[in-house]
Amino acid sequence: MEKILVVDDEPRVVRLVSQVMGAMGYDIVVAATGEAALEMVTLEQPDLLLLDILLGRGIDGYEVCRRIREFSDVPVIMLTAKAQDEDLLTGFDAGADDYLTKPFNAKELVARVQAVLRRASHPEIAITTEWQCGDLHVDFARRLVARCGEQVALTRTEYALLRQLALNANRVVLHEELLREIWGPEYVNDIDYLRAYVRYLRRKLEKDPSDPQYILTSTGVGYMLACPEGTQLLILE
Repeated sequence: MEKILVVDDEPRVVRLVSQVMGAMGYDIVVAATGEAALEMVTLEQPDLLLLDILLGRGIDGYEVCRRIREFSDVPVIMLTAKAQDEDLLTGFDAGADDYLTKPFNAKELVARVQAVLRRASHPEIAITTEWQCGDLHVDFARRLVARCGEQVALTRTEYALLRQLALNANRVVLHEELLREIWGPEYVNDIDYLRAYVRYLRRKLEKDPSDPQYILTSTGVGYMLACPEGTQLLILE
């Protein structure tokens, strides 16, 4: 039985999640503060966190996620009452895997939880080679990314997005294909979600994110990782 830790100080939200996900067979544990959540991640070893951003007292959800990422890769879905780009990007930077905007319904909750758990448990195809694209360097075996010799810290989802674009270097990858491959079929229409991730990945990889040279947009179609000729090919096992 997979265990979900719900971190929220709103009894209504806790009740909804407990009823819906409990009926789906998940074991539910609850924390009302960020400090309690950090302790319970260690003690309970949950398979996923549903983490509210604006906790009533103590540290907020962003800080909880940052601290968790210092010692755990447990999937985190942020719960937010607003879905402004900067709020989402702050969550992604803290290490969140997904987000749910309040109010959400039972169907949306179940779909997001199942998709994130599926991604977390899905084994990645092994890539044994290192790969150079201009001043970007990726060691796929060790999941390390560097730009101009400086290591770049990517979240799990950011890395998955870069990896998928690299596998299709110099080819436009459709929005729907990226969403399906990285997030799952439930996300194929969430283009704004993909755009937010692309913007943040550009901030980390591009010299000038407003004038990208690597992650290029094909308006209304998708994205392409543009690499100069002679780029090393990926070797799959």
